[in-house]
Amino acid sequence: MRIGVLGAGQLGRMLALAGYPLAKEFVFYDMSGSPSVGLGEVIVDREGKYLDDFLSRVDRVTYEFEHLPVDVAEKLARQKIVHPCPRALQVCQNREAEKTLFGQLGIPTPEWKMADSAESLRAAAEALGCPVVAKSVTEGYDGKGQAVLKDPSQAEAAWAAIGHPKVIVEKFIHFQREVSIIAVRSEDGDVAFYPMAENTHHEGILRYSIAPAPGLQPAIQKDAEKYIKALLNELNYVGVLTLELFETENGLMANEMAPRVHNSGHWTIEGAMTSQFENHIRAVSGHALGNVAARGISCMINIISEHGDIERILELPYAHLHLYDKGERPGRKLGHINVLADSYEELIWRVRNCAQFLPGSPEFKNSLATRG
Repeated sequence: MRIGVLGAGQLGRMLALAGYPLAKEFVFYDMSGSPSVGLGEVIVDREGKYLDDFLSRVDRVTYEFEHLPVDVAEKLARQKIVHPCPRALQVCQNREAEKTLFGQLGIPTPEWKMADSAESLRAAAEALGCPVVAKSVTEGYDGKGQAVLKDPSQAEAAWAAIGHPKVIVEKFIHFQREVSIIAVRSEDGDVAFYPMAENTHHEGILRYSIAPAPGLQPAIQKDAEKYIKALLNELNYVGVLTLELFETENGLMANEMAPRVHNSGHWTIEGAMTSQFENHIRAVSGHALGNVAARGISCMINIISEHGDIERILELPYAHLHLYDKGERPGRKLGHINVLADSYEELIWRVRNCAQFLPGSPEFKNSLATRG
């Protein structure tokens, strides 16, 4: 089977690496003009001239990046099987549509309002009560296209900084930690849930993911499974889906979903019986799902901006290094390290020992380190 992948970045690279042992072949369709996948067949097509050529070379289509034209996915779906469905793309590309769907499915979210001017942004901030977070309604990821307002008087500056014709304004919530749940659904409707991860961000970019999330109450995992299963079934979804959540004193609140394999699931490569990448390939190919149980306790460390002392990291017996073959650049994801341990106490020491070789890596702050 030849699988076509819309996008040609590191997620596509890891999908292919997981798919090759299953005798899959890959063709990547890149509209950015700067593919970094580094393997497989790559079609670079910034102007959309070679879409038919791409279609003729593949049996099924998936994607590794959600910020791509929905009409392209819809055109492909008229001729080939496309998983996940284009509707999932459409929903996640528009924060208003996403939050509306969450509400319809009974998935809790922070209070929110829409704004289409500095004046309406100020009015929304006043109505919700500051602090609030304003986000561009489309585009924007890794902290881009966002602004925090601590007072309604900051609306004009925030509006100018975001630079988007429409924003969603969310009431700031006091949360204990950020978590995510990753699930996978097969063509026949079988659903499997990975253990939830606790995520630590720095300057809008994910830096650490611990899985299974330490100290997680079984009821919280059950709620997260209920919410993500509602999304999977509503969208008739096939493949891996990620739901980012805030854990609060009153339970979970949803932040956003990602219709693809996700950075907070990279720990699954060594840390789960079947990685999120292999399970996505299994699902979109029509195969049975693999076992999603954790092998132990894991932490994923993102490598950002600089590679650091790779040789020292390779000397660590508990560190599993994954490089994306990308050049160094401020804020760029260059790779990740999966650290495995038998206990959370051991994990803290190992992660800190590993992170010291990564320049600019933030302190390992999270609920686990606080207790430790």
